[in-house]
Amino acid sequence: MHPLPSIPRTKLFIPSTMTNQSTSPRPLPTKPILLFVTDLDGCMTVPFETPHWPEYSQIRALQLQSQDDPSIPPISICTGRPMPYAEAQAQFLGIRLPFVFESGGGLYDLTTNTLTWNPIVTEDLKADIEAIRTWAHREIFPNFPGAIPEFTKFTDVGLIHREFLVIDEIYALATAEIAVHFPLFEVHKTDVSVNIIVKKANKGEGLALLSQTLDIPLDQMAYIGDSSGDIPGLQRVGMAFAPQNAQQAVKEASHLVTESDATTGVLEAYHWIIQHNLRV
Repeated sequence: MHPLPSIPRTKLFIPSTMTNQSTSPRPLPTKPILLFVTDLDGCMTVPFETPHWPEYSQIRALQLQSQDDPSIPPISICTGRPMPYAEAQAQFLGIRLPFVFESGGGLYDLTTNTLTWNPIVTEDLKADIEAIRTWAHREIFPNFPGAIPEFTKFTDVGLIHREFLVIDEIYALATAEIAVHFPLFEVHKTDVSVNIIVKKANKGEGLALLSQTLDIPLDQMAYIGDSSGDIPGLQRVGMAFAPQNAQQAVKEASHLVTESDATTGVLEAYHWIIQHNLRV
């Protein structure tokens, strides 16, 4: 049993009315939510910034309390980031369930040290991934100072830059290259990255793999995400959230949009889920 951090209840964030800016026709679920899955960059944390520890700690407190309170679903992660970064976040949050990394490329279980790769990523696709990396080293990194690869990735290619206008340029070039030469791949972007992933290893497939592994139906899972790569996942789960800082297309794919950005938005969504579970 993990001891709960000593956060006074009077200081816990209590959400006001959730802002619903979604045009999604899907109704909200009538069943309890058994698992809350969060993206990392743009949700739990903001890239290149120190985490907002007060809200982060409150999310962790709820995650640990889920062991004793059935109205609080445990947390897992579905991120485009590589496994080591996701593992560190899982340890910070006290997560003991498997999590998804590289969008849908792999699944890692901290408790058993078990790594499961998406079987869709065949040797032929691995050869394509290496070819895409070669293209990036030839066409992107020499021409965009400050651009770097996202290291330790195996099933996709990540390109990082701090300036979103540069990311827009890289995204346009990557989209054109992939459309012509790599039809089994798709391209997504955040404010600081371009991610080139296998179509059948996106976040929708990653959440389906997590659902199968944990024997939790997708319609009893909630997910929060902020960028285009999150849309396939948001479309699969029973309750889909976008933080206020999310791209407009992500808000439109979600059931509910939080009033707050990033970490505070995740905490707001977590409380909303708990309130939903107490109602159903």
